Amino acid sequence: MSWEPDPTGARLGDRSLFVGLEPFAYVNHAAISPMSGEVRRALFAVMNTYSRDGLSAFLTWQPQRERLRARLARLIGADPSELALMPSTTRTVVDTALSLPWKAGDRIICLRGEFPTNVTPWQRAADTFGLEVVMLDADAFRTDAGLDALRAELARGARLVAVSAVQFQTGLAMPLGAICEAAHAAGAEVFVDAIQAVGVVPIDVRALGVDYLGCGSHKWLMGTEGAAFLYVRTGRELVPRTAGWLSHEEGTRFLFEGEGHLRYDRPLKRDVSVLESGAINGLGFAALEASVACIEAIGVEAIFEHVQRYHDALEPGLLERGFVSERHATQRSGILSVRPPAGIEVGAIARGLRERGVACTTPDGRLRFSPHWPNALAEVPRVLAALDDVRG
Repeated sequence: MSWEPDPTGARLGDRSLFVGLEPFAYVNHAAISPMSGEVRRALFAVMNTYSRDGLSAFLTWQPQRERLRARLARLIGADPSELALMPSTTRTVVDTALSLPWKAGDRIICLRGEFPTNVTPWQRAADTFGLEVVMLDADAFRTDAGLDALRAELARGARLVAVSAVQFQTGLAMPLGAICEAAHAAGAEVFVDAIQAVGVVPIDVRALGVDYLGCGSHKWLMGTEGAAFLYVRTGRELVPRTAGWLSHEEGTRFLFEGEGHLRYDRPLKRDVSVLESGAINGLGFAALEASVACIEAIGVEAIFEHVQRYHDALEPGLLERGFVSERHATQRSGILSVRPPAGIEVGAIARGLRERGVACTTPDGRLRFSPHWPNALAEVPRVLAALDDVRG
């Protein structure tokens, strides 16, 4: 493998790695990130290797996947042995939900307002194992009322709290440390859907006390769709109910060591890698390392501050135009969501902005702006001018 990530072109406010990106303000990283030149270079390197070598390319790229695992572990303050490379955030939630040692009657606390990825799998686990799902309001965590309600529910007994690090609608960064502390004090564990955080909001799973964390690559990590990772804290027990052929110890020996090694009784792996159960997305994982290398080179803390400066410049102009901001004073993220003035249809605004070169989205009636490290502060006046033009 001759490819190595080269993040030297990654600089705050500089989109020179995004040649061909049409919107002048791509503020939609909370949805899908565009591919950088580094990501495309990684994809072509993988495709060229597989085109030339076929099967042996899989082994050629194996060291790259382990290198990626180490990069991702550094990004969240974990050990590489605690990470599994997965196909999507949804898959990390589903496999965790199916792999915990549940007992009938266990209670799961979920949050109303969360993206369904972090609710539906827990509901299915409840139906499968005879559990109970309790719903609290995510928006209550804007104040101490959310933690008070959580502690009250935990006092009634719970096995797990499922929470997103950042709420996709409002951009509210959840108080993960306090949530984990409350859960652990009550004998519960915490699963974090981190797809709206990792890459733009600093996350340290050890410092926070997170037990499980899943994150896909196509938003703030700026990779492609179809790649993700799952963190499981050392010592947490998994029951491998979703195991596949690669979940076995020495599961590939029969392919390389001659006759007599094809067996079905090899022990299953005892760590989170048991969930790496089948064929992998080699293209997606190479792309992810390319994008993560750029994020590492800049630094998540620096990216977070840059994005806050962008929001600080944009938010007052939106308020002046009658929009209502949902940005929290302290629990901030990469997302700035606003509600439109009365009588204004938010979908029409987003469509008009898109036609004028501003890419944003409208989750559940909000106008959502989500810039990342390539966005320049100089875009902001043009974004507001485009908004004025849309509204006539």
